[in-house]
Amino acid sequence: MGARGLSAAVVELAPGPARESSTESGHPDSQPVVILLGWAGCQDRYLAKYSKIYSQKGCNVIRYTAPWRMIFFSETFGIRSLQTEARRLLELLFDYRVENRPVLFHVFSNGGVMLYRYIIEALRTHKPFENLKVVGTIFDSAPGRRNLRGGLRALATVLVSTNVLLKYFLLFAFATAAVVLRILLYPLTCFIHETHYDALLKAPSRWPELYLYSQADAIISSSDVQHMADARQQLGVSVKAVDFSDSAHVSHMRAYPTYYSNLCTTFLSDCVGGSTD
Repeated sequence: MGARGLSAAVVELAPGPARESSTESGHPDSQPVVILLGWAGCQDRYLAKYSKIYSQKGCNVIRYTAPWRMIFFSETFGIRSLQTEARRLLELLFDYRVENRPVLFHVFSNGGVMLYRYIIEALRTHKPFENLKVVGTIFDSAPGRRNLRGGLRALATVLVSTNVLLKYFLLFAFATAAVVLRILLYPLTCFIHETHYDALLKAPSRWPELYLYSQADAIISSSDVQHMADARQQLGVSVKAVDFSDSAHVSHMRAYPTYYSNLCTTFLSDCVGGSTD
C-alpha cells in the first residue's frame, strides 16, 4: 500500500520501538498515533503547534490539511475528491508500520470534518482499515451545519493574501454555487448527497468524542456543536463538550494554551487507558 499522492502530509514518529512493526518486535506497541486534520487553508506551521501536545507524550503524529479548493469547491459541487485523500491518509499507517497502534483523531473546523467523514466511511467499507484501533476523536470548532455566511468568512480568511480581483471572483463563485446547489436544488439532491453534518450525526463509530468549541465562534455555530454532542451521546457515545465562551474559531489553544493542552492529553490518556502518562 502507498500514499505517495499525499505529499502535504507530515509524519512525526516517536523515537525507539515506534519505528518497528509490532509483529517484528514480538509484542504490540501501545504508543498512540494522533492524526491531526487541519482547517481549510491551515498552514503546517500552525498545525505543528498542536503536534507538540502529543509528541511530548511520546505519540506518533500525522498532520494533514486537505487542499482548500477541494473543501470549498469540489465538495460544494458534489465531487467527493476527499474520499481518495481519506484513504491515502489511512494508508500512511501501513506505510510507516504503525497500523497496530491506538489511533486518535484531532479534527479542526469543517475542513477537517469533511475529511474525517470519509475516513469513517473508509474504516467501515475498506478491508485493510477495518482492524484499525481508533480510540477517540477530538473536534475543535466543529462540526457545523451548512452555513453560507460562515463558509464565506472561512474562504475569505483563506484568500486573505490573494489578489483582490481573484479573491472576490472566488467568493462570488462559491456563493453562487452554494445558493444554486445547496438551496435551490436541495430538494432534488438531499437524498443523493448527504451533508457531512448529517453523516456524522448517525456515524456508526462509538469511540469517545471530545468537543472543544466557543459561543464566540463566528464561523461555526456553537448550537450546531452542542446539537451534535447531544445527538451522539443519545446514541451511547461517551461525549464531553467544553465551551471556551470567548475564544475565536480554531483559536482556543492560543487563548487558553495550558487548559487546552490538558484537556487533550487527559482525553487521550483516558482513551488509551492511561498509557501516555
